[in-house]
Parts: sequence; structure tokens; C-alpha cells
Amino acid sequence: MMDALRRLVVGATIVVGPMDPAAADEFDAPRARLMDEVDAHLRATRDETGRARLSECVERAMRTVPRHRFVPQELAREAYRNHPLPIGFGQTISQPFIVAIMTELADIAPNARVLEVGTGSGYQAAVLAQCAARVYSIEIVQPLGENARQALSDLGYGNVEVRIGDGYQGWPEAAPFDAILVTAAPDHVPQPLVDQLAANGRMVIPVGAQHGTQHLVVITKAADGQTITRRTLAVRFVPLTRER
Repeated sequence: MMDALRRLVVGATIVVGPMDPAAADEFDAPRARLMDEVDAHLRATRDETGRARLSECVERAMRTVPRHRFVPQELAREAYRNHPLPIGFGQTISQPFIVAIMTELADIAPNARVLEVGTGSGYQAAVLAQCAARVYSIEIVQPLGENARQALSDLGYGNVEVRIGDGYQGWPEAAPFDAILVTAAPDHVPQPLVDQLAANGRMVIPVGAQHGTQHLVVITKAADGQTITRRTLAVRFVPLTRER
């Protein structure tokens, strides 16, 4: 792996590269406290989500992915608090609980091919990469996508491919996908994403108006192509941006 390096994005230095042992130790206690908060949040929302605890894979990913490597350097000490953080260009890195529950609701198998719409910082892709065989991630904001691609590569996530483009259209040539996660909110479910979901696959997507009510929705596609939609948590995401 490369030595640790720094990249500049709209005035915010984002640290990427492998963790050194001292840095890892510094965040051990905050990460443990975060997971206690995530566990408590899971229990509090189990009626809405149907999940009171994380699967082994998601739990392991949440405990080991270095979230502080995916935020601006000046916010590194905030990385293991259970709230979103700004990453530039009007975008955010999602609240850890939301990352955990979206990954959990996707029911990702070890051999799964996963599409992520909205790479952002790359953190959600890194969590997915620890549970899936292959992750395809699309980011419409070019500097964010390029920075995330570099961060994921430097941290050794070789099973993640990042593309710059309009996530509404999905990634047709890599479809079908066993799971699709969308990390920005459209006002309706994009049909191209439904079309690219494999039989028995799941899509987890926030749906709703930017300044109105949004809900995290789970869409399951049956073997015959019919879909079943279940609404879970009320959420607040940035809007899904389209190419003009």
C-alpha cells in the first residue's frame, strides 16, 4: 500500500491511505462508544425496521472501517459520533446508524454484486465491500467520486469500482445486482434501478421531497419480476442529483 497522503477538496483536507497503529488506537474508544449508540438506536427502531441487531458481517464492518479516513481532517475527531458530517459540495457522510441499517436491510450475501448510487466520501462503499463480493458505486460530483476512488484504493478495497455519472440510470452493463443502495433521495423510485435489480434482490432507498417527508424504503423483487415495497424509517437525505 501507499504511504498515507492528503488530498484537498474545497478547502477541506481529507486524509486517505492506510491506518498506522497509533492512529487506530486513538479511535478505538470512540468507535466502541459509537457502536453502543448504534446498538441502542437499532433496538429503539426495531418496530419500524424489523431489525434489533446487526448481522455478524455488518457489525464487523462497522467496527473496522476507519470512518475518520473518509471525512475532512478537521472533522476526524467527530467521525465516531452518531451523526452526519459535511464532506464538501453540499454533500454529507451519512450518520453511522443509517449506514448500518441500510446495509443490514439489504441482506447482502458474501457472493453478492451490489450497486451503490451516491458514493460521496466512499464510507458506505467500504462498509458494503466487507460484506459483498463486488461493489459498483456511482457519484455524480466528479471531485467527490475521484477522491473516494483514491481513498478506497489506498485503503485496500480492491472489490470496489467507482464511476462518475448519473446514478439515476444505474450501471446497466454490470447489472443485475443482488442489492442496490441509494444514498440520496429522489422523489420517486427510479425505474432503471428497479430494472437492474436481480430476482430476489433488494433495494434500499430514501424516497421523498427535499424539504418534505422522506422514508427509507425497502423494495424486494420476486422471481417473476414483481416488486414488494415496505416503508421503514423517516429519514433526511440530500436530494438525488441528476445530469442536466
